[in-house]
Amino acid sequence: MLFCFFTFLKVGAQSSGNRKANAIFEKAQVLLQDQSYDLAVVKLKEAVKADPTFQNAYFQLAEVQRRLKEFKEAKDYYDIAIALPGKLEARVYYGLAESQLNTGDYAGALINYEQFLKEYTGKDPDFIGLAKKCIKDCLFSIEAIKKPVAYQPVNLGEGINSKYREYFPAITADGKNIIFSRNLEGNEDFYISQKQGNIWGQAVPLSDKINTSKYNEGAQSISPDGMYLFFTGCNRPDGLGRCDIYVSRKKGKDWSEPFNLGAPVNSKFWDSQPAISPDGNVLYFVSNRPGGQGGYDIWKSELGQDGLWQNPVNLGPEINTPYDEHTPFIHPDGKTLYFSSNGWPGFGNKDIFYCRMDRQGKWGQPVNFGYPINTYNEEMGLIVTPDGSEGLFSANISGGYGDMDIYRFKMPEVTKPQAITYVKGIVRDKETRQVMQSKILVTDLNTDKKQFNDFTSENGDFLAIMPIGSSYALNVSSEGYLFYSENFELGADHKDQPFLIEVFLEKIKTGSNVTLKNIFFETNKYQLLPTSIGELGALIDLLTQNKEIVIEIQGHTDNVGDDKANEKLSLLRAKAVYDYLLEHKLPPDRLSFKGYGEAKPIADNQTEAGRKLNRRTSFMIIKI
Repeated sequence: MLFCFFTFLKVGAQSSGNRKANAIFEKAQVLLQDQSYDLAVVKLKEAVKADPTFQNAYFQLAEVQRRLKEFKEAKDYYDIAIALPGKLEARVYYGLAESQLNTGDYAGALINYEQFLKEYTGKDPDFIGLAKKCIKDCLFSIEAIKKPVAYQPVNLGEGINSKYREYFPAITADGKNIIFSRNLEGNEDFYISQKQGNIWGQAVPLSDKINTSKYNEGAQSISPDGMYLFFTGCNRPDGLGRCDIYVSRKKGKDWSEPFNLGAPVNSKFWDSQPAISPDGNVLYFVSNRPGGQGGYDIWKSELGQDGLWQNPVNLGPEINTPYDEHTPFIHPDGKTLYFSSNGWPGFGNKDIFYCRMDRQGKWGQPVNFGYPINTYNEEMGLIVTPDGSEGLFSANISGGYGDMDIYRFKMPEVTKPQAITYVKGIVRDKETRQVMQSKILVTDLNTDKKQFNDFTSENGDFLAIMPIGSSYALNVSSEGYLFYSENFELGADHKDQPFLIEVFLEKIKTGSNVTLKNIFFETNKYQLLPTSIGELGALIDLLTQNKEIVIEIQGHTDNVGDDKANEKLSLLRAKAVYDYLLEHKLPPDRLSFKGYGEAKPIADNQTEAGRKLNRRTSFMIIKI
């Protein structure tokens, strides 16, 4: 909030009895009207040199320095002016309090904000509301400083940082690639660095398809698999507003031409700072469009079934305030949001906060990271490593390589996200061993939510996030091939080691046999569990797209228990799948079923792991 600092103080304080000082002061007024603040400061300093008791000139020096965000100097001039005799206006206390807040003098700021409210006779509700908010900041800060959190920032090194300004880091889920913005003599471009052991390698420009010499690119978000880059482009010919959100997809070793997301994500207003969810279905971003809580808010747009982004929705008062929220980052766990705000109680300016989504999709109360991670300076642009152990941010810290460097620090335990792991694989043709493009679907079996739904890269590889604490089904499919399925049970005690797999897809032919790893029954029962629906859907798709296939559905058990009972159980389980397919309009002349009991093991029945593999449902192509 800005107000006419140089006019009300001119009226509210005494003129100088020194002619020379008054003449210089009047010249300063002309410069202030022209917004030549630096030159005005020079003249005002001349005025107080000519008359060291010139209270009004001191007040104006304080106000101009506050306007220029030189808060330490502003505070010093306020102190001098207030000590001189003369009538004080209430807003002087506000100016001093703001200067104290922005230099970490919270006790002093609290006194002067309260004094301002006591003496202010104006009716501006926004002005009064801001003072009350700042009082909450002071009270919060005084207590928070008494309970500092562990904090030791470490520079990421010369591979990433330079004499230029580096900021807005984004990291892939495997922790091996980092993309960041670098301001090279006024032009913002993206750079990428790959991790070599524990050291980041020398950063290079990301791509001339994305970087330009004419426009600035920044505030980016990389999808966890490293395949999609969402970023902010400003003042471009295809833009809908001053800043819009763009996306580029990785193609081999390069990137595609950026694509403007268009309406309704972009608008004639300021739309920036995208953050893509790990499943790629929700895009968080910052906008000052109407309909928010005030100032800059965090919004989200969901990807519809038609592949188009839906109308953005404001995250509401659970996240946004009447002031400004910036730099959202949604962790790969999909449930922990980090962002900056000057609206929630903090240390003044913007602080870093975190909040978590509950099972109903509601956001909890934002929590301040605490001191000294947050200070009276501006803190923003935090991201968190996939394993949740470290935070990455940009700052200008003594001893760095240049203007602003990227640093890392160990995350306080309470701020860490939910643990995750990932499945990273490559898909090949079983006969030729050549890499191939395929569709990859990872589904949370507990919620039936698609955790990952995309295609492999041109190189046949993929990476899909799986938060620990649930079970997941992986399905890999490609036209003309049998699908591949896998199951991952990630209990709360699971170690976050990734799954590295090589998938071989088999062309459709007679005699091929596929184990359905995501068909589930209760122990010794044959009723299909709801978690089987996804796998059954994949089988239906295969049979629908390949109408010449005739299959036998097969049930199998381990060797525990009576042979006849096992054979009957396996038969009933195979029939349950058969019946499900019939219910979904599959022709009966293309289907048959049989129970093999323990007759066809694929693993050693002497171990529990082996017996688990033998308890399975499969299908075999018996005719084309």
